[in-house]
Amino acid sequence: MRRKVLLIIGLFGIVLSAIAQKLTSPDGNLTMDFHLTADKSPVYSLTYKGKTVIKESRMGFLVRPSYDFSSNFRIVETEEDASDTTWNTVWGQNSVVRDNHKELFVALEQENTGWKFNIRFRIFDDGLGFRYEFPVQKELRHFSLNEEVTEFQLAGDYKAFWIPADYDTNEFQITTSKLSEIPSLIDEARNEALACKSSTPNLAVQTPLMLKSDDGLYINIHEAALVNYPAMHLNLDAETFLMSAHLTPDKNGVKGYIQTGSVTPWRTIIVSDDARDILASNLIINLNEPCKIEDTSWIKPTKYVGVWWEYFTGGGSTWSYTDCQDIVIGKTDYTKLKPHGHHGANTSHVKEYIDFAAKHGFDAVLVEGWNEGWEDNYAYAKEYMYSFTKAYPDFDVKELQNYAASKGIKIIMHHETTSSVIDYERQMHDAFRFMKERGYDAVKTGYVGPIIPRSEHHDGQWMVNHYNRVVEEAAKYKIMVNSHEAVRPTGMYRTYPNWIAQESARGTEFESFNGIRQDHQTILPFTRLMGGPMDYTPGIFEGDLSVYGNNKAKVGTTLVKQLALYITMYSPLQMAADLYQNYEKHLDAFQFIKDVAVDWDNTYILEAEPGDYVTIARKARGKNEWFIGGITDENSRVAIINLDFLPKGKKYQATIYADGKKADWKDNPKDYIISNRKVSCKTVLKQKLAAGGGVAISIKEL
Repeated sequence: MRRKVLLIIGLFGIVLSAIAQKLTSPDGNLTMDFHLTADKSPVYSLTYKGKTVIKESRMGFLVRPSYDFSSNFRIVETEEDASDTTWNTVWGQNSVVRDNHKELFVALEQENTGWKFNIRFRIFDDGLGFRYEFPVQKELRHFSLNEEVTEFQLAGDYKAFWIPADYDTNEFQITTSKLSEIPSLIDEARNEALACKSSTPNLAVQTPLMLKSDDGLYINIHEAALVNYPAMHLNLDAETFLMSAHLTPDKNGVKGYIQTGSVTPWRTIIVSDDARDILASNLIINLNEPCKIEDTSWIKPTKYVGVWWEYFTGGGSTWSYTDCQDIVIGKTDYTKLKPHGHHGANTSHVKEYIDFAAKHGFDAVLVEGWNEGWEDNYAYAKEYMYSFTKAYPDFDVKELQNYAASKGIKIIMHHETTSSVIDYERQMHDAFRFMKERGYDAVKTGYVGPIIPRSEHHDGQWMVNHYNRVVEEAAKYKIMVNSHEAVRPTGMYRTYPNWIAQESARGTEFESFNGIRQDHQTILPFTRLMGGPMDYTPGIFEGDLSVYGNNKAKVGTTLVKQLALYITMYSPLQMAADLYQNYEKHLDAFQFIKDVAVDWDNTYILEAEPGDYVTIARKARGKNEWFIGGITDENSRVAIINLDFLPKGKKYQATIYADGKKADWKDNPKDYIISNRKVSCKTVLKQKLAAGGGVAISIKEL
């Protein structure tokens, strides 16, 4: 369906066609209204089943140095359209995704300047997306932004699940509070993060932002398809509950450099009266462009182990080969330096992980600390930090390549840049060629610290372009990318499915700092994971890190909750993150990690309440196997697990990995029970979860 309306301007400038526009979702539950106000500012509002989601909210821009590009408009054209299609995922939570939406296109012209921009709305059953489009025009070719005037006027003092805005990190513990309480809590939230110093305004929070209204609406605000544009944070007026766009600036304070002929990311509002619908939403990926990689056969969901967790346990393993600080990258002869401590990335130790991976059916081994330059990696002041083609003397690239290949195992490359981004771009093609010639087809990139030497921000336009450029270039070499410390995802993995995972939130490494609360994993699916999969690195079986000597931290989950995270923390790249020796002590529980799939045909959200609990079931892609994960916060609870998603008329064997009767994350995390029972689509399981606990279930057809 397509309907186009050209608005006629009369002799006296009176718009003869009505300017109010209404767009209703395919199921009729959501309604978006758009019109121009008395001062001719574009505004929109949104309702769900008659309840207010977003009250009248302004749209537009403030252009540098001081031009108001948010009022004095006239509508010159509108166009309506609708689409109901399906598309196949390369990998994902579902093998087939439905894209069913209605669209409204509005062309605007500013009366005093003649400048033009368009707004494109798309409304789905699960929410609304809109973006700005800048047509090529003589009056306006290039411009820069002071700010984007996009508002989200909320209707009340909603419960919010938030982290403070920060231009350079998103690795915060999530805070739960009323919107009105954010001003008094935001400094505490900032200070809780390690070495976090932010210049972001105190009343700004990050997206994805999860909200719950007093009348039972769940609302998620984020963005989709972030390309050549800064990431959006949200300013808050805690008295009126007005949230407004706050774009990440560059080092000069410019919020974005725009060339006409381009578009902004989509602003997304996902809404329902059932929390499960939020997690089931495909709105964000549907607003991204289709896959741009013609041959995707080399992109493989992967389960891996690695030389990683030992660096955090306090057991003495090091990334660096030597403690010598007098290193000149490209000139220092490491063979003449004396190694110190236990350098984790040594040939014999990596072989141990290769052997373990091969024995237990894993795909790959990640190795951090293999390359020259780690001795001074926290200096944050060098343009040249690492070599991405030269290994330390005790890491034999060729020998390990051959050894891994003989075992059917891939090695995952690691490129920590310490945010020396220009140096990384200078070396990137050589690094990718080095990988390709030696059989590496996946890389974990890292961006710890401030951006050197440009003083840009991690979430700014320049760095957004960098992350996208790395993924695009990696695709040319048929390399998958797992980026850490990067801008939070916005569904770009649909366009570039070799962007196999990201970190971009507080992950398992913070367990080694006593830095994760029990509710954290019940909130992440509603916040960080809305934009894409997370390399959360679960699977820690030894929760008491004092056994390693120097670390007194305790992992904040039961062992079974660690199993359940493989389902609730979605990713096609899943790590069994613990030391392999700890798995050998619990091979019965480890069986779930060995069995669990990493790619899915269908996903079923069984139970969900942000901050409290999440229970999800998934069907393995191409197999009659199902896996269920249920997690809770610091409170014990009973999960109600309805198996009505199973095909009718058949019997199945369920293996249940459950918290034991005395299990508790703090005092008895390793108490677990494994049982088997026959089930069918009529079965409803009632499973007790311990405090900080969970349940994991594998189901196979008999």
